[in-house]
Amino acid sequence: MQIVYVILAVLAALVVGALGGYIVRRLLNRRSYEAAQSEAAQVLEEANKEQRRLLLEAKEEALKTRAAGEAEAHDRRAETQQTERRLSNREEAVERQTDNLERREKSVAQQEKSVEELEAGLNKLREQELIHLETISSLSVNEARDQLMQRAEEDIRHELARRYRDLEEQAREEANDKARNILSMAIHRLASDVVSEMTVTTVPLPSDDMKGRLIGREGRNIRAIEKATGVDLIIDDTPEAITLSCFDPIRREVARLAVSKLIADGRIHPARIEEMVARSEKEVEDSLWKAGEGAVFDAGVRGLHPEIIKLLGRLKHRYSYGENVLQHSLEVSHLATMMASEIGANVKTSKTGGLLHDIGKALSHEVEGPHADIGAEIAAKYNVASAIGTCIQEHHSDQMSSVESFVVAAADAISAARPGSRKDTVENYIKRLEALEDVARAFHGVEKCYAIQAGREIRVMVQPESVDDAAASKMARDIVKKIEATLVYPGQIKVIVVRESRVVEYAR
Repeated sequence: MQIVYVILAVLAALVVGALGGYIVRRLLNRRSYEAAQSEAAQVLEEANKEQRRLLLEAKEEALKTRAAGEAEAHDRRAETQQTERRLSNREEAVERQTDNLERREKSVAQQEKSVEELEAGLNKLREQELIHLETISSLSVNEARDQLMQRAEEDIRHELARRYRDLEEQAREEANDKARNILSMAIHRLASDVVSEMTVTTVPLPSDDMKGRLIGREGRNIRAIEKATGVDLIIDDTPEAITLSCFDPIRREVARLAVSKLIADGRIHPARIEEMVARSEKEVEDSLWKAGEGAVFDAGVRGLHPEIIKLLGRLKHRYSYGENVLQHSLEVSHLATMMASEIGANVKTSKTGGLLHDIGKALSHEVEGPHADIGAEIAAKYNVASAIGTCIQEHHSDQMSSVESFVVAAADAISAARPGSRKDTVENYIKRLEALEDVARAFHGVEKCYAIQAGREIRVMVQPESVDDAAASKMARDIVKKIEATLVYPGQIKVIVVRESRVVEYAR
């Protein structure tokens, strides 16, 4: 029974708790509802106030806009009235000018009429005078005019011919004097060092025992050096020295640096040789870049492509007849600059063309063809101005297309011909030119031949009655073949065969 009472008590307690919770939730919901209604009323009131404020602001803005529009309209009406007054004043002025022009036209018409009457009277008098002159001279007007014009033409033609001859002689004398002055001034202002060509390089040794270490066991070290550098090592009886021989001066310089490093280090074996050669190649490449930059700086040229600067640096170790090509290029640039400034040519084009005129020699071992054409192709490849490329291509040509090309060619000839620039002796130079002329003179029908341009060109004059045009063309090819077969020469030689007919008569 007690358990039943306990269960009934628990159930009663649950029912009372549920009723109490329900009553409490109803009270809480009613309070929340009242608070929400109060908050909504407040929000609505604030919204009404904001709406009234916005309406007032809109009305004020509209009033301001209306006032501004009325003021602008008033200003425009005033401006329009002022413009109308100016137009009316201009119309009155135009009407006055029109009246004046009409009066002037009337006066001009009267004057023209009087002038026409005077011209008619003068024409009658002129006709009467012409008739009188024809009667006296027994010549018509046309005949007299023809005779007078003929005599005037003869006199003018004779005078022009005389003046042309005098002016040509005067211009030739002045041009020669000015050219001599310009060249002498340019040469006088330029002082360059004398250099010598070298195809071999001597490396000093601390002792003769180092020769055996460079040769190595069964010659492995010397073979490794020659293979890595492409240079011949000549180890002979010369005390404390070895000789490096190679046609490529850059390879020879790499080998010199590598051998010097090996001698200083003392460890000489194939692996160390390859390491030193690689390091020397990097140093030589850096030195070539610095040499190119130095040349560009000394010449005062800007805006060149980095590859062109590298090629300029390669000319540091390139020689022609004992003359260093990089130094020669700088000298030509300076000379061209001086001459261009004197004669009024383009200084920048002449300066850059002189510096780059032998740039093709940097690739003369890698690319076939004349160095002038190679240089022009390099200039075009690296976006050098066409005028500069023309100077490079034409500096050994007879046909020049610009003043700057003449300047660069003249500067090149001066630099190559100055005393001390080339190691070639006078005797060898004369022998080489004589051998070139002898080759051409041996052909049948040759009247005269001259080796010019320091042996780069030979001109052959043939007898026109013995050699026709076809034979002259064949002779040029045969001379080229014989020169290639019998002579040793640098670069290229241009052969020109000249055939001309001359008719001479004497007036006695």
